[in-house]
Amino acid sequence: MKYIVVLGDGMADEPLAELDGKTPLEYADTPNMDRVAREGACGLLRTVKDVYEPGSDVANLSVLGYDPGTCYTGRGPLEAASMGIDLAPTDYAYRFNLVTVQSGVMEDFNAGHITSEEGAALIASLDGMVPGVEFHPGISYRNLMVVRDGQGATTTPPHDIVGQETAPHLPDGPDAPLLRRCMDAATAAFDGHPTNRARIAAGKLPATTIWPWSGGKRPSIPSFRDRWGLAGGMISAVDLLNGIARYAGIEVIHVPGATGFLDTDYAAKARYALEAIERLDFVYVHVEAPDEAGHMGSAREKVRAIEGVDGIVGTILDNFDGTVAILPDHPTPIRLKTHTRDPVPFAIRGGVRDGTTVYSEREAANGAFGLLEGPEFLPLLFGKGPFIQRE
Repeated sequence: MKYIVVLGDGMADEPLAELDGKTPLEYADTPNMDRVAREGACGLLRTVKDVYEPGSDVANLSVLGYDPGTCYTGRGPLEAASMGIDLAPTDYAYRFNLVTVQSGVMEDFNAGHITSEEGAALIASLDGMVPGVEFHPGISYRNLMVVRDGQGATTTPPHDIVGQETAPHLPDGPDAPLLRRCMDAATAAFDGHPTNRARIAAGKLPATTIWPWSGGKRPSIPSFRDRWGLAGGMISAVDLLNGIARYAGIEVIHVPGATGFLDTDYAAKARYALEAIERLDFVYVHVEAPDEAGHMGSAREKVRAIEGVDGIVGTILDNFDGTVAILPDHPTPIRLKTHTRDPVPFAIRGGVRDGTTVYSEREAANGAFGLLEGPEFLPLLFGKGPFIQRE
């Protein structure tokens, strides 16, 4: 048996007045996701326990069958793995965003979706400015810093404080003085930088500083193949997902045109998934676009992104006769513009059928699978865990 999971990051949401009281999933045209639900069965999945912040790191680890309590140390080291950065046992890796802070307020957590090339130019200006810290450019606003012989810090994701004053949310803890020094250095280096001058002249937001968050040490994640006896592949434009894959021994499959944003090449992701499943047993297709639309607070863009995900599902259904599953990792409600830990809807075609006719948050709540905890998803998908169908 072979398996393809299509995960629309942040795809779940709340009913919205502007969508006639429907969620974006309910409002969007999703004939292919509906087909998975109609030809299979649905349920709800709790991907983030109360002890964790509702992030894609913990949520995707759970969906992939791992207990974050035993292997999660922070988002930073996962992204470091994807970027090929080796961490010593005493190193702390922090994700950092290029952000726009104006008059002490977080105006934009991604500096107007700055390009990777622009970001790299800004980050180059930080080289050697803070001893003991390395700055590594990533994709767009998503970058990484490594603190040698770090001790850790309490941090806040920048997407959680858009429109708020930043002062109450600055890093705290042992590494905080060093992280704040890095932020101050970035503020000084970026002010008047040619890249920012060009962005301002073009009517775009400047990157005024960096915002470090979610630091941790190198984790230990069990091998996916050893655990399930299956060869897996990961398709994602996001370093976080590719980092999880590298630690778990899952093949990272790079797709030209996959951007991690609304302009990603959905069709290419579907093609590469179908090519990969010819030689692998399990392929995980991660699509970031719905989450980005949720952070933007744009219902229109989220509906478009969901319909893009549906196109991926349709191509897979038309060309693959194995088991197909769809789900988000967490909700990113338009109203809140950030993640929540509410359970997410999932559907699996390839076994149980429960009479569900459409894929949505409300319909999945009545599905045969009921409410499961995140790490129970893969055992259910692979038929390796107990399941009692609802009467």
